[in-house]
Amino acid sequence: MPLSYRAAASLLFLLPALFAANTPGFNYEEASVPPYSLPDPLMLIRGTPVTDAATWRTQRRPELLEIFSREIYGRTPGGRPSQMHWAITSVDRAALGGKAVRKELTVWFTEKKDGPKMHLIIYQPPGAPAAHTPWPTFLGLNYFGNNCINADPHISLSTAWMRTSAEFKVINNRATEGTRGVHASRWNVEAIVARGYATASIYYGDLCEDRPEGLTRDVATLFGTGSVDQRRPDEWGAIGIWAWGLSRALDVLNADPEIDARRVAVHGHSRLGKAALWAGAQDERFALVISNDSGAGGAALSKRIFGETVERINTSFPFWFSTRFRTYNAREASLPVDQHQLIALIAPRPVHVASAEGDPWADPRGEFLSAHHAEPVYALFGKKGLGVKNQPAVNQPVLGDGLAYHIRTGVHDITAYDWTQYLNFGDKVLNR
Repeated sequence: MPLSYRAAASLLFLLPALFAANTPGFNYEEASVPPYSLPDPLMLIRGTPVTDAATWRTQRRPELLEIFSREIYGRTPGGRPSQMHWAITSVDRAALGGKAVRKELTVWFTEKKDGPKMHLIIYQPPGAPAAHTPWPTFLGLNYFGNNCINADPHISLSTAWMRTSAEFKVINNRATEGTRGVHASRWNVEAIVARGYATASIYYGDLCEDRPEGLTRDVATLFGTGSVDQRRPDEWGAIGIWAWGLSRALDVLNADPEIDARRVAVHGHSRLGKAALWAGAQDERFALVISNDSGAGGAALSKRIFGETVERINTSFPFWFSTRFRTYNAREASLPVDQHQLIALIAPRPVHVASAEGDPWADPRGEFLSAHHAEPVYALFGKKGLGVKNQPAVNQPVLGDGLAYHIRTGVHDITAYDWTQYLNFGDKVLNR
């Protein structure tokens, strides 16, 4: 019996962890990858090659943004709402035993306090505001409320809908006290702050619930988004909404004198890595973009037909992408773009792509190849890219010029090892 959208979403949320054992019916063998041809990121639609950065910026980049918007992610219908406003709801300058400053803010997207909103949390190194230059910052979305990123008992508990999960202490679609710190290892707050960075986060469900109903609630209501199957073919889905929210968080950070909004790295894991890439491709204010195990629809090449496919992701999560993307189900060869061009859209700003050896569902080699095939665009800006032709060995990161890649041991997750690489790359490209 086919799964309902709700049941499929609940099950598929856990799939990356389950796919350490290869799933029947999906390709996990390099020898079985079909021949494929990648579209040239430096060839205009009319067939003229791009040979300089100015032509890339004024002609090719807009072309590619249009195609990704129309065919895959859907169009972002607007930027910062005119009535958007926010307020700091709490500040503790001796948080985490005096090791950090914690700030919580509520951001309303209209003039109404009972309208769509999101909650932003910031941890930054300690010190009086006038005692330091503004902090470079890592910004990302979280899965179980801001309370999940650290065990700090003073973080406000999310009251938004979230997926019920016994593992993560979510009962009846609501966070409990037990959700505090359930993803602390993925955020590594203390290590980031000790390194001289701020870290900021938003619960992705504040923006769009990760279920079909999300397209008719919260941020989607601001733009009259249609339901899952009643949208216009090029109307955005959840990934577009989550990416939009990251840009709105950057608006807020830009107004904080203690944060250097010129040095904000946007990052994300899995589906939120897809959102981070799409946010970075659209919003050139992000100084660094980080994809952690983002897989299909993220950093992995679609045309390789390895692990998760276009058809599987569109069937399992029909509310993530535009409905037009479904026309490429089992027809990846017909896609006019591939994900190396998504990474190229971020050039010349740096991108770090990360994979896990035990995560074949996300196609680690396909993620590496996306970064590798984006190099010609980085070369237009005088950057060498990764500087390697072959996928590096496990736990041997390549922090190149503009592009970085690593694959580590382990499964679908974010680990302290990942954060060490991101911080090292941040030190290199954010002018620490």
